[in-house]
Amino acid sequence: MKIEKKYSLKKLNTFGLNAKADTFVSFTSEEDLITNVDELNLDKVLILGSGSNILFSKDFAGTILHSEIKGIEVTEENERGGKLKVGSGVIWDELVEYCVNCGYGGIENLSLIPGTVGAAPVQNIGAYGVELKDIFVQLQGFDLREKKIKTFDKEQCKFDYRDSIFKNKMKNSFIITNVILELQRNPKLNISYRAIKDYLYKKNYKSLDIKKIRNIVIEIRESKLPDPKKLGNAGSFFKNPIITKNHLDNLKKKFNDIVYFEINKNKYKIPAGWLIEKAGLKGYRKGNVGVHKDQALVLVNYGGGKGEELLQLSSKIKNVILNKFNISLETEVNII
Repeated sequence: MKIEKKYSLKKLNTFGLNAKADTFVSFTSEEDLITNVDELNLDKVLILGSGSNILFSKDFAGTILHSEIKGIEVTEENERGGKLKVGSGVIWDELVEYCVNCGYGGIENLSLIPGTVGAAPVQNIGAYGVELKDIFVQLQGFDLREKKIKTFDKEQCKFDYRDSIFKNKMKNSFIITNVILELQRNPKLNISYRAIKDYLYKKNYKSLDIKKIRNIVIEIRESKLPDPKKLGNAGSFFKNPIITKNHLDNLKKKFNDIVYFEINKNKYKIPAGWLIEKAGLKGYRKGNVGVHKDQALVLVNYGGGKGEELLQLSSKIKNVILNKFNISLETEVNII
């Protein structure tokens, strides 16, 4: 375990914000935590992966815990597939690449999602018709309150749309140390998402496999989302809101081009990006921060921006959307 004071977080948040942590603790094993937990000040704690889904609105006056637990281990295998135990400090897309190269499918639609394996269950990451919960078996971690190792199965994680128990009841009190996933050798390829369908229609593919799906997803993501190494951002800043049929019917009267997806007979998902673009905020810029010119769901730091500026921008967007559509946007990004 390594403990550092007044630690710069600039390289640990994809917005590239120059925030600092009072105390920064990195660990490489569960034993690290068990042995050293009593030495740590846990009055105010933040569990941080690679910072791909976080906005530091100010310096963090507390202790940040950062996993560097590595390793990918196949724990079970048969002709249909296998189970993999993965360290929480592994980069998520490195895991996806490993799985696809080894012939394990079901994870390929989640290619190029930034972040670590340990952060994936917290957010129940998802993309292109697949969510983490679809391949999840269980996870293990360290409970900071009870100071012991615990295991959570899928039901106990309480997965929901970009949500889990670790984002609510167990927030910053449980450190995920490893995750077990179950993958298939010959999965049914998920090409239900419109962007993938459109891509396949244009390219006229005659055959598909998990490697091709991974490459397609990477190409689509790279065409839609700015590279945080070049332009500071945290991907989708807002969740896609879910509204009732009555609300949708009222909006249709005002906006006949509204985009929506049916969840059930009384629940419909509206793309937050469409709302922001329709409100005229796509490409909006104030100072060093703004809304991306091509992807309205992405807020960006053009360089030298502060967390407070991004927070003010997100508040402006929320107010505009509420006034225009009577919809309250929720942030997908965690604001600190």
